[in-house]
Amino acid sequence: MENNRHSESVRLNKYIAESGFTSRRKAEEYIIQGRVIINGKVVKELATKVDPFNDVVYVDDVKLKKKNKIYFLLNKPKGFITSTADEKNRNTVLDLINTREKIFPVGRLDYNTTGVLMLTNDGEFSNKITHPKNNYKRVYVVKIDKDLQVKDKDQLLSGVYLDKRKGVFTELSYVKERNYKLIRVTTVEGRNHFVKRMFSSLGYRVVELERESFGGISTEGLKQGEYKILSYNEIKNLMEK
Repeated sequence: MENNRHSESVRLNKYIAESGFTSRRKAEEYIIQGRVIINGKVVKELATKVDPFNDVVYVDDVKLKKKNKIYFLLNKPKGFITSTADEKNRNTVLDLINTREKIFPVGRLDYNTTGVLMLTNDGEFSNKITHPKNNYKRVYVVKIDKDLQVKDKDQLLSGVYLDKRKGVFTELSYVKERNYKLIRVTTVEGRNHFVKRMFSSLGYRVVELERESFGGISTEGLKQGEYKILSYNEIKNLMEK
């Protein structure tokens, strides 16, 4: 269980994350709580290593199996919940992906927000690109209900307080000349409804919202509702940011 074959053994928290069960951080909590069993024995040491080919690992009553990692890029259309299930039986983004793998969305987009949404079975990847400290750029195209005033543009770039925490757009420009209702903004924020709340705080209502890119990944070439599998190089570039 520990180090019989160094070339093949991996840390327990990484193994759990790579199985698609949960993120590496959550896996550490489960280990400490005594919820992880290896070869019939409860393990609470975070430094424990496992042999993916020979050790049998359970979390609670679920037997883990190291999965092939898969990464989808979806151009999310309106009218879909960014979730694996919905208590109101509304359509979820999983309904758009044809796969037998148990995948989940990376972050979230609102019901009627469109654009870049990644889905995966890799908890470590999801945690990496959504964690606030890693500052992944998100670019949105926003349509608001009235012309954006210059003073408000400056305010959005210098900062607006939401729930006593400052939020900013790092870049803000107009998509078309002399159209002050259609705006492209860049942020590293991932808070829920962040873009809508930024504009709402200054008296604007967001009419349409599209995430144009996330960490440099865009939906170029994909119609709404279409998806593709991300390439090895695309994932490598994302993980190395």
